[in-house]
Amino acid sequence: MRFQNIFILSTLQNLMHAYFVKYLSPINLNYLWNLGSLAGFFLAFQIVTGFFLTMFYTPHILYAFQSIEHIMRDVQYGWLIRYLHSNGASFFFLIIYMHIGRGLYYSSYNYPRNLLWFSGIIIYFLMMGSGFLGYVLPWGQMSYWAATVITNFLTVIPVVGKIIVYWVWGGFAINNATLNRFFTLHYLLPFVLSIFVLYHFYILHKTSSNNSLGIKTYKIDKINFYPFYTSKDLFGLVFILIFYLIFVFFYPELLSHSDNYINANPLVTPSHIVPEWYFLPFYGILRSISDKTYGILIMFISIFCVGLLPYFGKVYIKSNVFKPLNIFFYWFFVFNFIYLGYLGSQTPTTINILIGLICTHYHLLYVFYIIPILNYFNRRYVIEI
Repeated sequence: MRFQNIFILSTLQNLMHAYFVKYLSPINLNYLWNLGSLAGFFLAFQIVTGFFLTMFYTPHILYAFQSIEHIMRDVQYGWLIRYLHSNGASFFFLIIYMHIGRGLYYSSYNYPRNLLWFSGIIIYFLMMGSGFLGYVLPWGQMSYWAATVITNFLTVIPVVGKIIVYWVWGGFAINNATLNRFFTLHYLLPFVLSIFVLYHFYILHKTSSNNSLGIKTYKIDKINFYPFYTSKDLFGLVFILIFYLIFVFFYPELLSHSDNYINANPLVTPSHIVPEWYFLPFYGILRSISDKTYGILIMFISIFCVGLLPYFGKVYIKSNVFKPLNIFFYWFFVFNFIYLGYLGSQTPTTINILIGLICTHYHLLYVFYIIPILNYFNRRYVIEI
């Protein structure tokens, strides 16, 4: 038994040595390549803080809101754990959006990193599911009505839509069974997400990292991950932790909605139902289309379209550093996405709906038309050279 334990420990030590100490990385990585390790840190931090919160949370419609108040007021440092968890989710999504944005800018979705991109998109979808489920658990007004709106998306499925909604609810309306199911899934999904993160990590080490120039690198162009990039990762972690702790200690409720501090009441509808800020761009897309079925379909296409980039965005010059026109359209896409989030937070007036419709068209056009067209002309330019 002793020799078996020694063998397991030596194997783990060799794996850690191979994957962290002797792992070779391109020599020209900038600080945007810190985002992956920062995302991994926040995932681990969310799991740890969430584990402590489950010790005091009660998944029952009569006691859920009061259990949150108990955590905040009576549990020693409960307020700190709760604010670390709620603000940690926001920072986790912020880092993931920046991580995806970096992948778009440097065309990290192209061969041989197709599987790396697909696994990252699956992680993002699982994050969205876990984030939505976590938003429901405090059982405030906004939690209840956001759950009502989002679960009703399933009604657009032909024939069986309503049956599926009733199955998800565990009845004919959102009730205690719904909250129990959401709590169970919210607890389990991060562990499923962790499995995909490990797979993402494995594929990364198999294909090696992309780089800021988008060029193929060989062993002579690479350096050890430790200590050169571990020191950069540590600097990035300290930098982001400063802003994270400022939010936790000084502005803990800035990213939350005030209506969520009112106990859920099915008889009173909030004047303006909004999800968390990281879902607002897609909510802005949904509200800009008057037809419910068409709006939900376009919203899901706008989410899934990024996963199709390995098919629509094949490039010969990977980095946008050498493509001024690509840079212009890319940053226009980023600002368009941010503005969609702003529109999602505003009252759906006629002008906001019209602007949202224009922004929605550009969001889809960028992925399905602009990127392929630009890459086609870049390809012709490379061939002529």
